[in-house]
Amino acid sequence: MTSATNPFEIAQRQLDEAVGLLGLSPAMHAFLRVPMRELRFTVPVQMDDGSFEVFQAFRVQYNDARGPAKGGIRFHPQETVDTVRALAAWMTWKTSVVDIPLGGSKGGVICDPHSLSHGELERLSRGYMRKVAYFIGPDKDVPAPDVYTTPQIMAWMMDEYEVIMGRHLPGVITGKPAPLFGSLGRGDATARGGIYTIREAARVLGLDLQDAPTAIQGYGNAGQFAHKLGHEWLGLRVVAISDSKGGIYNPNGLDYEKAIAWKQKTGKVADFPGAKNITNAELLELPVTILVPAALEGMITAENAGRVQAKIVAELANGPTTPEADQILFQNGSYVIPDFLCNAGGVTVSYFEQVQNAYNFYWTLDEVYERLDAKMTTAFHAVHEMAQSRKVHNRLAAYLVAVQRVAEAVATRGWVR
Repeated sequence: MTSATNPFEIAQRQLDEAVGLLGLSPAMHAFLRVPMRELRFTVPVQMDDGSFEVFQAFRVQYNDARGPAKGGIRFHPQETVDTVRALAAWMTWKTSVVDIPLGGSKGGVICDPHSLSHGELERLSRGYMRKVAYFIGPDKDVPAPDVYTTPQIMAWMMDEYEVIMGRHLPGVITGKPAPLFGSLGRGDATARGGIYTIREAARVLGLDLQDAPTAIQGYGNAGQFAHKLGHEWLGLRVVAISDSKGGIYNPNGLDYEKAIAWKQKTGKVADFPGAKNITNAELLELPVTILVPAALEGMITAENAGRVQAKIVAELANGPTTPEADQILFQNGSYVIPDFLCNAGGVTVSYFEQVQNAYNFYWTLDEVYERLDAKMTTAFHAVHEMAQSRKVHNRLAAYLVAVQRVAEAVATRGWVR
């Protein structure tokens, strides 16, 4: 991993640029540039054959000046502490830019969950919680699902936490199954929040989204729901989708139900009948109106950004664009909806879940969607107006909005000025 691709160094460089424009003190800059707390630990797990494996794991609490830390737990074979640090930083700015009273954190385990049995996955999940139980809590740090973790994993972790603490505390985890104190609307929240921001971007740009060609890189939860909601709600014509095994392209559009059925049947989107196989790299450069990076970090770089043709780049993934690529996209007229605004629908509904858990009173689906729309729309226009007034690209504008709020909370508390 080089400095150009290290996600934490990218997050720090993005912060540095915002701090310079905000005129924050050197001490405040130094404080905001690194996590407040980190926990690194091992999780030993007995496998089904009786042997033991020891997994490396992390929990990073980046900043909690505005409220309890909030962030997902990732199970990924290539997980690194720098990735977790970067994501914890982005969670800090994400909760701030949508103006919810939370900070930012993130967790991870280096593992391949696809190689684990149901029982092994449960033992790993409970083992992780046993190691972090006294580091987290509803008023300290609230985990959630992330890459390769699920509502079921969250349910196991919540149950283990309650066993350790000896009382009912469902608010320690969000993204739980709805029958176990989860919020309605959490499943599609990330994509739905992104769709709201695409709608608002089209309005300020004067674009007609009906039948607008759209490409989606990454066909997990967020990418699949972006396909479904984008077509049903905005009238987008999704012409290309991809996953880790490759992509497909049909300029006439790809049917959502058929694409989902094919992926469920074959485990991939490639070789879909009636579509041309393409690479993930080729998908990014297609002649489309909307490009939705919904895969992993560092997909749009200085090397390929000049070939991106999309008018709107809606980042449902975390960190898909490098700082050098941001400048190229901005100069070429692509309107980027930055990740920690575009994909903030997930953490916003997670916050709604925390509120419902605290009150032990649960909202209807329409109430969740209405509140999510209001939060995402307000956040979008705060960023857009900052970008216009400062004449900067949208990611920098989002940082200016978010970092200013966090710095104000830090200074008001008297931690650093």
